[in-house]
Amino acid sequence: MQLEEKIWFWGLMVIPLIVLIFVLLQWWKHRMQRKFASKPLLKRLSPNTSIFKPILKVVVLSLAFVCLVLALVNPKVGTKLETVKREGVDIVFAVDVSKSMLSEDIAPNRLEKSKQLVTQIINNLASDRVGIIAYAGKAFPQLPITTDYGSAKMFLQSMNTDMLSSQGTAIHEAIELAKDYYDDDVDTNRVLIIISDGEDHGDLATEAAREAFDKGIRIFTIGVGDVKGGPIPEKRNGIIVNYKKDRQGETVITRLDENTLKSIAQEAHGSYINGRNTTEVVEHIRDILNKMDKTEFEAKQFADFESQFQWFLGAAIFFLMIDILLLERRTSWLKRLNLFNENAA
Repeated sequence: MQLEEKIWFWGLMVIPLIVLIFVLLQWWKHRMQRKFASKPLLKRLSPNTSIFKPILKVVVLSLAFVCLVLALVNPKVGTKLETVKREGVDIVFAVDVSKSMLSEDIAPNRLEKSKQLVTQIINNLASDRVGIIAYAGKAFPQLPITTDYGSAKMFLQSMNTDMLSSQGTAIHEAIELAKDYYDDDVDTNRVLIIISDGEDHGDLATEAAREAFDKGIRIFTIGVGDVKGGPIPEKRNGIIVNYKKDRQGETVITRLDENTLKSIAQEAHGSYINGRNTTEVVEHIRDILNKMDKTEFEAKQFADFESQFQWFLGAAIFFLMIDILLLERRTSWLKRLNLFNENAA
C-alpha cells in the first residue's frame, strides 16, 4: 500500500476543533435555557428533545471528516506482483535496544539517534536488500531480508527499549542470529551493521565476529553515545522523574565503549564509525557499499497501484447525508425502547 499525499493527515486536526465547538455550544445552550426556564418546565415544553442525538451527529460528522481526509491522502493498493531482477548487497542492521540506549548524552537519545542513522542509510540505498535485528540481553528478528524500504523504516520506528524483557547488551547474540539471516540460495555480499553503545560485558562478541566473517559476513559497527558517558533517565509521561541507580544507590553512568566496537569490526574485516555526525556515517557506509560487487537476485514487488480514494469519498458523502438527515429530536421507536434512559422523570 502507498499513501500519495500524507500531508493531508493534518486535516484530522479539524476533529478536535469540531468536538470543542460542540462542547462550547452545548454549554452556552444549557446556560441560556436555565435563564429562560427551569429544567422540569423545559422538559414539558420540549418533550421530544434528545440528549443522545446531538452527540451522534458530532460522531457522524467526525467520521465524515476522517473519510474525507483519507480520500485526500489517496491510499493506493498494489494490484500486480512482478518478479524483477535487481543487483545489490544484503545488509542487516542490528540495533541495540537495551536500557542504556535511553541515555541522552547524544541528542535526542542513543536509541533515537540509532533510528535516524539507519533511516538515512536506507534512504541512500538503491537496490540493496535490508533486514533488521533488535537485541539487548537476547536478539530478536525484527524484519527479514527484504527490498521493501517502507516496511523497514516502519518496523524501525516501532523499536523501543521495552520490546525485549531480557536486558543487557549481548552483541554476540545479534551476530549469531545474523549468521542465519541471509539467503543461502543467493550468493550476495553480506554486510552486518551493528549500531550500539558497545557496552558488552563479555568476550563472546569478537569470537562470534570472527566466525561470522568465516561465513562471508563483513561487520561494520557504529557507536552512538559519548565516551564521557551519561545517566539513564527514568521517565513518566515523557518527564524525567529519576535516574537509574545501582544496588548501592549510586547513579549509573553508561559510556560509549569504542574499543569493543572496534575489535568486533576488526575481527570481521569491517570498520568502526562514530555515529555522532549522521552525514559522515551515511557517506562512509555509501562508499563502502559502492566498492562492493553487486550480485543479481530476484525480488517480488508491486508494479501497478490503483487509487482507492473513491471509497473514502463515498463514505464521507454517506456520513454527511446522515448528518444532514439526522434530526435532533427523539426517534419514536427509539423513544419507546428508552435505551439511554431519556424518559426518566
